[in-house]
Amino acid sequence: MKNVVVVAVSCAACVAVSAVAVGAQYPEKPIRMIVVSSASGSTDMVARSVARAVGDGLGQTVVIDNRPGGGGVIAAEMTAKARPDGYTLLMTNTSHAVQPSLHAKLPFDPYKDFAAVSLVALTHSLLMTHASVPVKTVKELIDLAKAQPGKLNYASGTNGSSAHLGAELLKLMAGINIVRVPYKGTAENLNALLSGEVQVSFVTLPAILPHVNGGRVRVLAVGGPRRVARLPAVPTLAETLPGYDIGTWHGVLAPAQTPPAILTRLSAEIAKMPKIAEYRDQAAVQGLELVGSTPQELDAYITTQMARFAKIVRATGLRAD
Repeated sequence: MKNVVVVAVSCAACVAVSAVAVGAQYPEKPIRMIVVSSASGSTDMVARSVARAVGDGLGQTVVIDNRPGGGGVIAAEMTAKARPDGYTLLMTNTSHAVQPSLHAKLPFDPYKDFAAVSLVALTHSLLMTHASVPVKTVKELIDLAKAQPGKLNYASGTNGSSAHLGAELLKLMAGINIVRVPYKGTAENLNALLSGEVQVSFVTLPAILPHVNGGRVRVLAVGGPRRVARLPAVPTLAETLPGYDIGTWHGVLAPAQTPPAILTRLSAEIAKMPKIAEYRDQAAVQGLELVGSTPQELDAYITTQMARFAKIVRATGLRAD
């Protein structure tokens, strides 16, 4: 028994030394970051900032690979099946916490097939209308929708996106009927709203900011629980519908079994971003709040978010399949 214990301790020590060695050598080649959204969306903006920060910190290129569609399922599946060596990462968002409730079956396990790296940023979804819609407040929109049930439509983004859940939660809480028109991602969603192809949509703050004063769209409300500094006069939806909350987060995951030493190195680089004025100021201009976290903190956060969105999905009766 004594010999067995000695061997076990020796093996554990070897594993620990090996993990440290892996962390010290990493990275030796470019890193691929798969992004759940199309280019120019808020998640893509976050991904490109992270890619530059991590690339500069680790001395390697981080290549962005946009894989939109399926409410984040396509990108997540690719990541889950990748080699767990630290050279494939996933820039995901709120959709990752929605997937287990929205889909009866997934091609991966959202709990077991990923290793948390870091929470990166928080942002807000704004309830928008095209300028042609004759409303200026949430109450006026609700009254119009009730007077014309099924006549208004909304751009949803993919299943489980903040645009999709935001509108469905609005329908449920306000007792209105507006018709969903799905699009592939934030950019397509936004273009449909700007062109007047759809009348209503939830759009993340970073994506809509350049168009707020352009005259083609109107901001009615913030989807989160509090007003935002960039648009202090814009009320929250909760001010009209108490309890309404559809926030958005962005975070980095890796395939399960990625060495802890690598996860720690990556999270440490991301955690530097809120402390660097360049990234902090750029995020503020885009309507983002940089946060950073340890892998353990992100893991706990996602678990909480999954439970929260499970309640929303059950209440709205949404299913993707």
